[in-house]
Amino acid sequence: MRRLTLPLVILLIFGGVLVARTVAFSVDQREQALVLMFGNAKRVEHAWASDDKPGLKFKLPWENVVFFDRRNLMLDTPAKQILASDQEWLVVDVFARYRIADPLLFYQRVTTVRGAELRMTPFLEASVKSVLGSHDSAEIVSGHRVQMMLDIRAQLETQTKNANLGVEIIDVKIRHADLPAENAAKVFLRMETERHQEAAKIRAEGEEAALKLRAEADREVRVILANAKEQSSKIRGAGDAERNEVYAKAYNQDPEFFAFYRSMEAYEKAMANGQTSMVLSPDSEFFRYFGSQAGK
Repeated sequence: MRRLTLPLVILLIFGGVLVARTVAFSVDQREQALVLMFGNAKRVEHAWASDDKPGLKFKLPWENVVFFDRRNLMLDTPAKQILASDQEWLVVDVFARYRIADPLLFYQRVTTVRGAELRMTPFLEASVKSVLGSHDSAEIVSGHRVQMMLDIRAQLETQTKNANLGVEIIDVKIRHADLPAENAAKVFLRMETERHQEAAKIRAEGEEAALKLRAEADREVRVILANAKEQSSKIRGAGDAERNEVYAKAYNQDPEFFAFYRSMEAYEKAMANGQTSMVLSPDSEFFRYFGSQAGK
């Protein structure tokens, strides 16, 4: 009886371990587990976007478990040549990030990550050709590609949803977009020519604007000078009128003195610099006060 006890204990322990390993399994925090029974899905443990926690899980002995990654996965495709809208060839390297959002649908449609990549790679390549093919090579090479990547992601997301692959597209990035070596020199020369043309256009527009400003300034100067001359003429006319009025009053009060005063002013102006030369007759009316105080 005692001899049978030890083998029985060993058998019980071995059976307990076998049953425990058969009905218990562990789910890592980076994983999600699909529980299958006879090939049919029963449930998902630690599914994406659920409150289910990772750790020790249990199943029936005849159930099977398939594990899927819960992290973001990369869909990396080889660099491809695409034809831009200006009929220039470009070598473009693009990758996408995705995650398994529905493990059951994912298992039913593609089974493995490799199967998903085989289905999604043509979708990504078609999206890249569709989006980048609508832009010219200068736009693509210049590096301003944020909207292009968003458009590629939108098209890829639409195609994967239509195919019911059970994945969610996280992001799409363009690693690089370069010209083939044989086309680079020609395209760069054309881009340089276009920039020179654009610069010449900007300079011409600047010169045109400068001419307009100068013409406007000259017109304003002429208007200001004309207004100033008009104002000065009015002031001068008013001064002359007032002067003539003063002269008229002085003449009426003493005509003889007025004539003498005017002659003295004429002498002063004519001989102001001391180098004035005049050829006049001695009995000229201009010198009438030289010979007589009465001016006769």
